[in-house]
Amino acid sequence: MLRVSGIELTKAACLNGVIGSFPTVNAREPAELDDWLTRIAEACARADGPTAPVCPNVLMRTDPEKLDADVQVLIKHKVEMVLASVGSPQKYVGRFHDVGCFVLADVASVRHAEKALEAGVDGLVLLTAGAGGQTGWANGMSFARAVRKFYDGPLVLAGGISDGQALLAARVLGCDLGLMGTRFIATREALADERYKSMLVDSGIDDILLTRGISGIDANFLKPSIVACGLDPEVVSQPISKEKSRELFSAYAGQMRGPKRWVDLWSAGHTVSAVQQVCDVAELVDELSAEYRQAGAEALKLARL
Repeated sequence: MLRVSGIELTKAACLNGVIGSFPTVNAREPAELDDWLTRIAEACARADGPTAPVCPNVLMRTDPEKLDADVQVLIKHKVEMVLASVGSPQKYVGRFHDVGCFVLADVASVRHAEKALEAGVDGLVLLTAGAGGQTGWANGMSFARAVRKFYDGPLVLAGGISDGQALLAARVLGCDLGLMGTRFIATREALADERYKSMLVDSGIDDILLTRGISGIDANFLKPSIVACGLDPEVVSQPISKEKSRELFSAYAGQMRGPKRWVDLWSAGHTVSAVQQVCDVAELVDELSAEYRQAGAEALKLARL
């Protein structure tokens, strides 16, 4: 959710009973991150009903100085949980545990899962095929069952969860939680460009392009946004190095400024087909909750057959 989830989206999620997460790099500097966490905590403290915790997403492969500073802010706030992505959190696990923080790590393979557990994390997020942005390659159903063969701790499924029915399916597979991104991009509280939100509404699963040609890592992007930037999806879809990718975007078609990843080129997951309209976070959570309850009732009927 780079450049998409900020304080308003995260706060709305927490106030509506779902864990709110945002990449800490979305806060431009540690002081802004400190301000976001303070304001979210204050909003939750004033709430009449129950709220959910915030789970900052720490990207391990970012500028080391900013990473260290952001981690220090999270420790200062004694956040309840964090999600470590794109690299091992081993360096920071002990410091987070010292303040009672629950550490999740996203993993894309069984080997990644094993290494994360060796690093001392408390739970795993299974990054599967169909996730928006940087994505996994494994089928979610198969991946969840493979990990459950050797791990009985907290498990989160990420990628392909489009509605309440899919969330219930994740629970049946043995996952404790589901992680959703694409559906929440199309909310009024999200930082995403309004054209981005409209494109999500107008797009379907066939409009998702899996490519290494944009970031140098397997990632899912909206094909219409690639075309809108004057790029050829066939060219972009070819696996190339990060260096070649930078050359492509800086010099493509003689543009003065090549399109920027995550700014002009917009990502989404396979769940884009479920985006029917732009709505408030509260409306989306209510819809997902109703779908989940309905799916549960239908599952009970099937269980009696």
